[in-house]
Amino acid sequence: MSDLDFNLLVALDALLREQSVSAAARRLRLSTSAMSRTLSRLRTALGDPILVPAGRGMVATPHALAIAEEVHALKDAVKTVLSPPSTVEIREVRRHFTIRANEAFVLLYAAGLSAAVTNAAPGIRLRFAPRSDKDVQALRDAAIDLDIGVLPRDGGELRCQCLFEDGFVGVARAGHPIFDAGLTAAGYAACGHVVFSPQADYAGPVDRALAELDLYRDVRLIVPSFPAVIAVAAASDLIGSIPKSYCKSSPISEIRTFDLPVAVPGFKIVQAWHPRMDADPAHRWLRALIFETFHAMN
Repeated sequence: MSDLDFNLLVALDALLREQSVSAAARRLRLSTSAMSRTLSRLRTALGDPILVPAGRGMVATPHALAIAEEVHALKDAVKTVLSPPSTVEIREVRRHFTIRANEAFVLLYAAGLSAAVTNAAPGIRLRFAPRSDKDVQALRDAAIDLDIGVLPRDGGELRCQCLFEDGFVGVARAGHPIFDAGLTAAGYAACGHVVFSPQADYAGPVDRALAELDLYRDVRLIVPSFPAVIAVAAASDLIGSIPKSYCKSSPISEIRTFDLPVAVPGFKIVQAWHPRMDADPAHRWLRALIFETFHAMN
């Protein structure tokens, strides 16, 4: 096989279809001499003359006739395999997509996104999975199709598209004493805090910003989600810090937000996917729809 290439398969199909060196050359836009050299290579590879003179024309040998349809099918199959993914008629697609996202994204955008998908592609079903586990292995293993959130540090090979930039704000119940006077970093740190952390180590960007001032939060309660931070803050004197995006999905009448008295870096929320899905037509369509739907609703 070291002397063979797929161009020989294309040439063989043309020769068998035309049963003429000159006609096959015209079909492939080659010179007659180039096609003659290709026929010679094919005869050596197959151990058969393939085409032999018959009067002013040529005829195929029995072996050539026997393999003609298989050669044609193989040529078409190779062309399909080695071509870019074809476009799809999205309304005809029947497929499930799993998206990992946090609660705020689901509450704010799942309904609108579902309506947009149903309108354009009724055969596509979306499943939102909780983002309690941010391991990129789920994307590598195709357990999920998209991950919406902060790009994990170990996801260097992933493709991503920024949806929006987010940042932290403070949250406390309406009427909390914290709103009665100017808030300092020291006063903020001294308050009782409710914090989100999926692990025992709750230190995050707010704690790192306070540490630069030799200050530490008085953490009284650790909860497993940002909505839980909001619920606790609304019903107690504990204060919390949450991403701004969560405020849109929360009972704002029960709480108030405030700017943190320390400089906490913002962060980008992206939709991330594995490179294996980069060129998949339906996956590309869904990514574009998520981007467009998100920006239309903001």
